[in-house]
Amino acid sequence: MRITFTGKQDKLNASQERKLAMAFARLSKLLEQKGEKEAQVILSSERHLQNAEIRLNYYDHKLVGEGSAADQFTAVMDAVEKVEKQAIKNRSKWREQKRDTPVRAARTTGDAAPIPEEEVKPPKGAKKAAARKAVKSPKPAKVIQATGKTSGKPMTIEEAMLAMEDNREYMVYRDTETGKVSVLIRRRDGKVDLVEA
Repeated sequence: MRITFTGKQDKLNASQERKLAMAFARLSKLLEQKGEKEAQVILSSERHLQNAEIRLNYYDHKLVGEGSAADQFTAVMDAVEKVEKQAIKNRSKWREQKRDTPVRAARTTGDAAPIPEEEVKPPKGAKKAAARKAVKSPKPAKVIQATGKTSGKPMTIEEAMLAMEDNREYMVYRDTETGKVSVLIRRRDGKVDLVEA
């Protein structure tokens, strides 16, 4: 993220500069999916009050955060927090619009007239296609329920494979090297897949 400061900037100590850099890095991680964004920080002062205003564009939305405090660092941090809240709000609105699918209600114009059986003839080959569909119907999926039994100790992949030899279809364990949760799943052909979280 490119940051442009306008106005008189106070001297910040090293820890304040680190905190400010981390706040802007968090903001850039949130906003920069496609290309680098540019933020403009406008600093001003009124007697004993320091003002900071941050402006930037996010997918055709202007995000503006203003902060006022006795020192400039606090004012800038307040402004960054306000811009971050606006960005999260806009992003969640966009996601909700994309994920919501309207439920369509079936329209009825009245009662349908019954069709005499003489007029309804199945198309050629319909009986064969129906028979093929009946043969190829998928098996119902197995429901896997948690048993609550966990050893709790981290394992290596070899130890998890040995534990799976007890006729288990899957094994959830915490990897000793990475500390992440991993899942071993036995396929129908007898081979085992590893899924790492």
